[in-house]
Amino acid sequence: MKKIFLLLLLTQSTLFAQHIERVEPSNWWINMKEPTVQLLVHGNQISEFSPSLKYKGVKIEAVHKTDNPNYLFIDLLISKKAEAGTVDINFANKSEKETFKFELKARRPNSAKREGFNTSDAIYLITPDRFVNGNTSNDNIDGYPDKAAPSKEFGRHGGDIQGITEHLDYISDMGFTAIWPMPLEENNMDDASYHGYAITDFYKIDPRYGSNQEYYNLSSESKKQGIKIIKDVVLNHCGSKHWWMTDLPSKDWINNGGHFKSTNHRRETLRDIHASQKDKEVMSDGWFVETMPDMNQRNPFLANYLIQNAIWWIEMADLGGLRVDTYPYSDQDFSSRWSKRIMEEYPNFNITSEEWSTNPAITSYWQRGKVNANGYKSYVPTPMDFPLQDALVKGLNENIAWGTDFNRVYHSVSNDFLYADASNLLIFADNHDMSRIYTQLHENYDHFKMAMVLMATMRGIPQFYYGTEILMTNPNSDSHGEIRGDFPGGFANMSSNAFTSVGLSDKQKEAQKLFKTLLNYRKSNPVLHEGKLTHFGPENGVYVYFRHSDARKVMVIFNKNEKNQSIDLNRFRELLPENSTVKNVLSDQTLTLGQSIEIKGSSTLLLEF
Repeated sequence: MKKIFLLLLLTQSTLFAQHIERVEPSNWWINMKEPTVQLLVHGNQISEFSPSLKYKGVKIEAVHKTDNPNYLFIDLLISKKAEAGTVDINFANKSEKETFKFELKARRPNSAKREGFNTSDAIYLITPDRFVNGNTSNDNIDGYPDKAAPSKEFGRHGGDIQGITEHLDYISDMGFTAIWPMPLEENNMDDASYHGYAITDFYKIDPRYGSNQEYYNLSSESKKQGIKIIKDVVLNHCGSKHWWMTDLPSKDWINNGGHFKSTNHRRETLRDIHASQKDKEVMSDGWFVETMPDMNQRNPFLANYLIQNAIWWIEMADLGGLRVDTYPYSDQDFSSRWSKRIMEEYPNFNITSEEWSTNPAITSYWQRGKVNANGYKSYVPTPMDFPLQDALVKGLNENIAWGTDFNRVYHSVSNDFLYADASNLLIFADNHDMSRIYTQLHENYDHFKMAMVLMATMRGIPQFYYGTEILMTNPNSDSHGEIRGDFPGGFANMSSNAFTSVGLSDKQKEAQKLFKTLLNYRKSNPVLHEGKLTHFGPENGVYVYFRHSDARKVMVIFNKNEKNQSIDLNRFRELLPENSTVKNVLSDQTLTLGQSIEIKGSSTLLLEF
């Protein structure tokens, strides 16, 4: 009789286990500023079940149903009395009962006060699949159709989290203090999944990269080296193979009724006082491509899901920042709410957002503290400075003339008044979505050096793309697959190795040394983090600016002329006293400045005093 009874219990448990398939998030933390967390519960006819719990300091505040009976959304209120532990959430109907064990964790000490990346940092942007293959055993995983194909531009090449972790010494020695890997979450797409932007599970690291634990380990080991981890966040869309695409939580979960309709990419409509409502709708609700369904953040449950997901990763992985992909494509009200919630929970944190526009009137719109004519408020501290990137490349490639060369950089920086805080912009010479800077500069090494010195000394937070330090290029095309090339030494049977310098050309070694000098100098000099910027209008291809504080000054001189130039220093007396003794940072020489200084053709001087 006992055996029959046990068999019945087992059978009932097995049958009910088919109901709850997923609870997200599966855990949370006590003592959060916002005391409520909303759980997405997915399972066959789960809406027929009533949840209940008994746990000190925790209660179910509300239960929401949608037009899909396979979902419940449960609001948990976690009071200050709650302690870390396991909360048994019971789901029951007239005949069945199941318990989900929801874990409440204690936060790390001072988690809310964590410091995000800031002007003292230099960021290393990595395409994880193309950096280092640290674990060949995860190159191919059962159930993931996009197999390793190292010879294909858009195939997976095998780079992973372990590869990054094993080379933190190199990254730190170069002078980088933060790492931004492209998305690492599961991208279980049929092909071209290496880039990471078609996420199919927002709470799971792709097993071809590693695991959630390995991601945490990367963050933990990075922290020991003084390196912050910045997570690449995708709010606008998911992958078409996302687990919920076969059973959407509600009919309005995906824009355009869940059917592909392309965006018009007219980001100007968000501020254009003459824009039609239709153009605005197509911009925000349209999809990038058929494999990236556009999510409807006006749905309150989806909005909560995305906000909580970001917070979950910050707490779980002990992150030092977020980078948001395709920021203006999300619903504006949602993006305001999302960024506000993150920054309220972590006041010293940082977020950078992608708005690919060369117009500073547009990029400045998204910065925290910006007073916009339409009343829109953003809470993102660090927009990306695409206008400066564009001006730098065009200026270095052009002949010297009125309005060209370094005048472009000067004009771009002179628009800083449009920003609430221009000192907090993310500056970069290239990234994963454009040709590499050495290619953009037609492999002119002198111009490359100018670009790198400017990136290391200009106001803002500099970001560099992996491989820039060894002059990686994309000579054959502007294909993303080529741009995101394999890092020398990161994969088997490569002819050169950037980690050991074996096989690198003399010029590559020189570039690597330049990076190491610039970034380690920058790391130890607060004037380049917090100092005021004063620049002087370019004259005859020569551009000069100072970074200065009460304690120190740095003078940067660019000469775009092919010939040497003698520069009259009297023009700069407001910041440069006569007979100043200065240190040439790049040559490590000391000199006393008189009335003029000679600068070689196509070169840069970096002087400290």
